[in-house]
Amino acid sequence: MNPVRQEDGLGCAVACVAFVLNVSYSEALKLFIDGERRAKEKANFYCPEIVKILNNAGLKYKWQKFQDKSREESYRNGSIVFIKKSEKHPYGHFLVRHNKWMDPWINLPDKNIKAGFRDVLPGEPTYLIYKT
Repeated sequence: MNPVRQEDGLGCAVACVAFVLNVSYSEALKLFIDGERRAKEKANFYCPEIVKILNNAGLKYKWQKFQDKSREESYRNGSIVFIKKSEKHPYGHFLVRHNKWMDPWINLPDKNIKAGFRDVLPGEPTYLIYKT
């Protein structure tokens, strides 16, 4: 699978959902938009929203606070991890596991956003979204 580039500054959750569902970023973004939120009002998204969208697409996902780096679920393909806010990731960052970690903005802070794969997480995981 090809990595999905986030198209908005805080669009890493959207790109991870697009990757898991194998759809485009713009198709995934529509899944996050409800009657009160328009596409131009892009904002950061949270674990409950991501789980709801994945479950509405017919998958079975749950989320939890990340408790142990060795948890088996954290490294299953399709798992999404949110890494802690840091100097490099001032809002935190979502990545999805697919043999490696798909990073929707691998060259942060470059404004020419590129997606790619990493061998290791670029920060400390704080939340885990996983298949059940």
